[in-house]
Amino acid sequence: MKVLVTGGAGFIGSAYCRYLMAETDAEIVNLDKLTYASSPEALAGLEGEGRYAFERADICDAEALGRVFAEHRPDAVVHLAAETHVDRSIDSAADFVQANIVGTFTLLEAVRRYWSTLDGDRREAFRFHHVSTDEVFGALGESGRFTEATPYAPTSPYSASKASADHLVRAWHHTYGLPVLVSNCSNNYGPFQFPEKLIPLTILNALEERPLPVYGRGLNVRDWLHVEDHARALWLILRTGRVGRTYNVGGGAERANIDVVRMICSALDERRPRGGGRRHADLIAFVDDRPGHDFRYAIDPTRIREELGWRPRTSFEEGLAMTVDWYMSNEAWWRPLRERVYDGQRLGLGAGGARGR
Repeated sequence: MKVLVTGGAGFIGSAYCRYLMAETDAEIVNLDKLTYASSPEALAGLEGEGRYAFERADICDAEALGRVFAEHRPDAVVHLAAETHVDRSIDSAADFVQANIVGTFTLLEAVRRYWSTLDGDRREAFRFHHVSTDEVFGALGESGRFTEATPYAPTSPYSASKASADHLVRAWHHTYGLPVLVSNCSNNYGPFQFPEKLIPLTILNALEERPLPVYGRGLNVRDWLHVEDHARALWLILRTGRVGRTYNVGGGAERANIDVVRMICSALDERRPRGGGRRHADLIAFVDDRPGHDFRYAIDPTRIREELGWRPRTSFEEGLAMTVDWYMSNEAWWRPLRERVYDGQRLGLGAGGARGR
């Protein structure tokens, strides 16, 4: 099988490409625009492999997509290319509309044109797997979990753009018969995650003895999923999922943000103690909350567990410890990003700004 992965140089995309290379015999075509959050270094071990090809292209560029499909003729597309950071979407919603909505539409049309040229078994076997987020469902209260039947209620520019993309994918299935699969995942973490997200930002700020910003009182809850468990789920869905079906992928690891930050602090207290008996938790700084910050997300993974036999293999405690160790051992990867791309400044303030407290 030849799989075209959009956004394959991103955090989840690169993990998926590494998984395909290590655990399958699939051929990989990685199509990526190489934005600020892309990491070619995460794919260094794949370069030179006969089963791997890279195409630098934008999913909004219909001509480039047509060329890539004509040249590589994939058997499946796994669509991961997206703008993903909620805070950045608050500051620059237009980028998210362009990449996540216009880009998905342009890709769907390119896929539909290509799929229409396939004959017989190849046409029957072709799949388009769209990878989305649990944020499209909006916020949960103290109880309950998102299922595949949960109504959409996105609350940020990011989640609204992903919800729009999800609807486009389903419309192309129902209207044109395109054989699609959709998955919605919970918060991913692990190696090579761009340091604007909570876990890598906290680790790197703590290593540099900088304040550890926590929104509000840190009581917002997320369900955490190790990126390698997610990569394994994506391959399973692509190979065995039912066409037209949606699968929710969750780690079953709900944690309040403040508890995640404190776990990181404890891990670093053991691995790299601060001087003078100080603790890393002393660096925690509560700041004004993000506009429209959803209170809680949690995924019900019953369908993917019962239909496809998937379960996460990495506990949050084990995965977080491995992630802390990875960032401590890979300063050569993250240091240039901190110095040249993103130095940890607060994002998502909107037009009015915010004050620390």
